Amino acid sequence: MTDLLPKNLGFDLVRSTETAAMTAGYWMGLGRPADADRAATAMLLDSLKDVDINAQIAIGEPNWAGEKILDDDMRVGSGKGPEMDMVIDAIDGRSQLSMGSPGVLSAIAIAPRGCMWTPAPAAYMEKIVVDRQTAPYLVREALDAPAGWTLALVARAKNKSVKDLVVFVLNRERHKPLIEEIRAAGAHVMLRPDGDIAGALKTCLPDIRVDIMMGSGGVVEGLMAACAAKATRGAMLGRLSPQSAQERYALEIANLDTNKIYTQDEMITSDEVYFAATGISGGSIFHGVEYIEDRATTNSLILRGRTKTRRFIFAEHLISEKMIKLPD
Repeated sequence: MTDLLPKNLGFDLVRSTETAAMTAGYWMGLGRPADADRAATAMLLDSLKDVDINAQIAIGEPNWAGEKILDDDMRVGSGKGPEMDMVIDAIDGRSQLSMGSPGVLSAIAIAPRGCMWTPAPAAYMEKIVVDRQTAPYLVREALDAPAGWTLALVARAKNKSVKDLVVFVLNRERHKPLIEEIRAAGAHVMLRPDGDIAGALKTCLPDIRVDIMMGSGGVVEGLMAACAAKATRGAMLGRLSPQSAQERYALEIANLDTNKIYTQDEMITSDEVYFAATGISGGSIFHGVEYIEDRATTNSLILRGRTKTRRFIFAEHLISEKMIKLPD
């Protein structure tokens, strides 16, 4: 049985996403996503040094420039307290941040050590995410079924017509056939260039009109989505989906099964999870960071798996000099 996590841990984590968001906000619209990612990630990791956890990064991912800022098994936190697995994304929606677009956020997800699936060196996975209303009806076959079949399942679960469904999909070349299938079935497509943590949240939160997330995206983002789904009583399916011959070869060497379909409970095997996120630019989930003289306001979310609690937080902060190191 997993030891219970401190009930205030979510507040400690959200302080770190707030710090990352306030840092990232200074890079809004400057067209330099890699520089923004470096700055926000450095601030997030520095903030986590004050959190009494003995955490390690379950799986890292390259930043916009292809650099791997976060190594797998990198130690995070003060080194005291519970042993944890962690995934972080200081900027979910880097290209949108660089363009000054809405809906960008900073996020952390955490689970007890050994309870988070760690399929390194995988980079990409297929995903389906649904909310708590559809969760009891989601079956593994949906990941291989035609999009129309899966959408009909969701429509029946939600007592809707397929033509009233909204489907979140990343706007990538690889998703062209999927997008065509969804539109042929009559459903609406919500496209985003990147940032599928936001897509999973839009799907899981009951106040936002997104019915399902489909397509492939990053493994780190997938693990965060699994934590969010568990904490909101939603459901998720995932399967590794290598996007290059090099990635496929690396998965073969690591003896990772690219055919197995995982549920959120297989990706995250404990309910003792926390998910924390802070909006960087405003959107349908969060207000963005606003700077007023020497202060900044933030809007954040904490999800706790064990209690299924959902907390939205508005905060005002005195801006640290470390946050306002403007780009050269």
